[in-house]
Amino acid sequence: MSPTPRTYGGVDGSARVAERRRVLIEAGLDLLGTTEPELSVRGVCRTAGVASRYFYESFADKNALMDAVYDRVVGELTTATLAAVAASPMTEEERVHAAVATVVRMVADDPRRGRLLFSATLSNDVLAAKRADSTRMFAGLLAAQASEFYGTTGDRSLDLTTQYVVGGFAQVLTAWLGGELDLDEDAVVAQCSDLLLAAAPER
Repeated sequence: MSPTPRTYGGVDGSARVAERRRVLIEAGLDLLGTTEPELSVRGVCRTAGVASRYFYESFADKNALMDAVYDRVVGELTTATLAAVAASPMTEEERVHAAVATVVRMVADDPRRGRLLFSATLSNDVLAAKRADSTRMFAGLLAAQASEFYGTTGDRSLDLTTQYVVGGFAQVLTAWLGGELDLDEDAVVAQCSDLLLAAAPER
């Protein structure tokens, strides 16, 4: 068991470890979200301004860091989207528009997020597995939201529809961020919202 980090300069050791972890995750996002398809411990530590020996306080290896980077981005996206839905008027159209607009805005405002989640040029075994996991997770969240809103339960067709919608939405964002779709942000939000509404279960 690693010794408990000591207080230094008035800062609790655990707080210093947490801050170094945060900085390393941010550095990982900078690298993955801009130029590098792979990470190296040395490169991340150099970007973070953290000595290499501190990397292993928080991460077993570079794949563990990549997991943490991806989970942070997905967590932020999920939290913001659910908050936007909860704050929107209780109409079908407004809730869908709030969810779609939040996702599109977040990946457009921070290109690092978009590249990490959707770029076809950024791909490796770790990210492929994380993207598959997040697709299932978002499909599950969408199914839960739809079941609550429409009062459906145990609907296999809903499970199929949510997988289809989430996968299709991800592909649209991949193409849009890659410059293959000549549409502005408002058009992407409007058309994706219409497609999602068209796939909604009948009341």
